[in-house]
Amino acid sequence: MSSGTYFPPPVLAVSIPKKSGGQRILGVPTVSDRIAQMVVKQLIEPDLDPIFLPDSYGYRPRKSALDAVGATRERCWKYDWVLEFDIKGLFDNIDHELLLRAVRKHVKYKWALLYIERWLTAPMEQGGNRIERTRGTPQGGVISPILSNLFLHYTFDLWMRRAHPDLPWCRYADDGLVHCRSAQEAEALKAELQVRLAECRLELHPTKTKIVYCKDGKRKGMYPNVGFDFLGYGFRPRLVRSSRNGELFCSFTPAVSSSALKAMRATIRDMNIRQRTQLSLADIARKLNPLLSGWIEYYGRYAPSALSPMLRYVNLTLLRWAMRKFKRFKAHKIRASHFLQRLARDKMSLFVHWRIGMTGTFA
Repeated sequence: MSSGTYFPPPVLAVSIPKKSGGQRILGVPTVSDRIAQMVVKQLIEPDLDPIFLPDSYGYRPRKSALDAVGATRERCWKYDWVLEFDIKGLFDNIDHELLLRAVRKHVKYKWALLYIERWLTAPMEQGGNRIERTRGTPQGGVISPILSNLFLHYTFDLWMRRAHPDLPWCRYADDGLVHCRSAQEAEALKAELQVRLAECRLELHPTKTKIVYCKDGKRKGMYPNVGFDFLGYGFRPRLVRSSRNGELFCSFTPAVSSSALKAMRATIRDMNIRQRTQLSLADIARKLNPLLSGWIEYYGRYAPSALSPMLRYVNLTLLRWAMRKFKRFKAHKIRASHFLQRLARDKMSLFVHWRIGMTGTFA
């Protein structure tokens, strides 16, 4: 590759549904091009990652979404207001001239610079048509996340440190939060951020950007927005139990969001387990456990009890499966429920949530 003779082929435009509705266009490279992009990514990442600020969490080694959720959780206790923002179509709208200015400053390998320029301008094939690209970096490319991080490092991260060094912030790719001391400060910051992004040829998403009041037992003001979603967690006022005296109190804290719960239920429903009576319970466990393990590990970090509706849905799915598979349970929901309850007690290692004591209910 260092000879400069490699020319990336066009990327394939693949449309996938967004969680919020509508379609997102991914630019999917060929297998050989993914390998080439990974070679360059591994070459430049050791030089680029150290310049990124600690509160940039997305697509970085030794940083995770849960780190960002944890930092946000603690800051919401200290600051009364949050500016939640989303950059509209970041991967589609990154300005090539500005991005390459930053790339040339930090990437010293001429052949890597050459390929980055080629990847940025590689055409996209959609429906048999070839579309030339003059901006953006394909969402789906291996090299795109680190390039977008570099762009936002200059667009937002360093700007915040320079213009508002006293306000803590957190960014994961194009989703971000800034903690403010008052509504007026949050409104002023939102206006400044709109101007800053416009200077860098980006814009805030009009419906995904909002100002939120961190309401709890001590902060009792009445405002229209008292909750936000961030990285699959919903931050809002909740009753929690004190670890010191066991009493309940209202805290502004994260738990799995309703949209994440809905997506998990949809994933289980699409597996059509209720109809697959040819499978054994062990077969179902092998299919479900990797999903359940990942969900519990991620969404169970904070307020794990909020996963109960999803776990109950899993158990109800098993209940419907048992009623179809075994004749003795047909039209006998209570009998099937008792059967699964005994199974969860006697063979708790079968399913991940049974194994860790999050058995849930079967009715």
